[in-house]
Amino acid sequence: MTFLLSIIFFVFGLIIGSFLNVVILRFHTNRSFRGRSGCMTCQKELCWYELIPLISFFVQKGRCRKCKAKISLQYPIVEFISGLIFTGLFLKFQDVFFMDTFAFTISYAYYAVMFSILLVVAVYDFKHGIIPDTFSLIFGVVTFIGLFFFSEGVFYPHFPSILELLSGVFLSLPFALLWLLSKGTWMGLGDAKLALGLGWLIGYGRIISGAIVAFWTGAIVGLVLIIFSKKHNIKSEVPFAPFLVFGVLLAFLFELHLFPIF
Repeated sequence: MTFLLSIIFFVFGLIIGSFLNVVILRFHTNRSFRGRSGCMTCQKELCWYELIPLISFFVQKGRCRKCKAKISLQYPIVEFISGLIFTGLFLKFQDVFFMDTFAFTISYAYYAVMFSILLVVAVYDFKHGIIPDTFSLIFGVVTFIGLFFFSEGVFYPHFPSILELLSGVFLSLPFALLWLLSKGTWMGLGDAKLALGLGWLIGYGRIISGAIVAFWTGAIVGLVLIIFSKKHNIKSEVPFAPFLVFGVLLAFLFELHLFPIF
């Protein structure tokens, strides 16, 4: 039963991931999110069988059926990651699913939307090197409101403690200080804005673990890129939001508590 439900939620995540690709590509453009998708090269409007998440990309061998232009790997990667996130959230809340369908529905919907926004932010920052204030503002406001309705990841209306209210500040302040001290060379202010909502999303018990994982993975990838860039004489900057989102996701799904004192 769990395996079958996992497949269903994975497919659901693939479908949502397809829409997230549209948001990423059309944000800050004149194109509406409602318009039919088309080839970025020849502008051919895509048919339904060319829009099947993951499958269409591999069936078409990563190329447009009309002009044979290459299709960005972003499409299948975002769809696949979205599928994994939606499956991971189901597995995290599966006990709630079998005990309280209403609580599961509210909790799952909330975190699915929040992590979908984070996936958009991560990919957008990776592509453009900037975190749109629009996403950070929406994310921050909703996660702050969520403090009053979710506890330990489950729907439970309550008044948050002082630590819960300050959890966003705990994560955001170090990033803001890094931005201030380095005058923006070490860390962008956008990371601090995003971190505010991240702290409210996963709570003070996991924020340190999520941040540590983010810095570890960012350092490893950054080191590899430095070696590669020197070898091939390439200059590159590493956006931090993807690593921050990755760390927070792992901390939330797997209940990471690298420092139990927190």
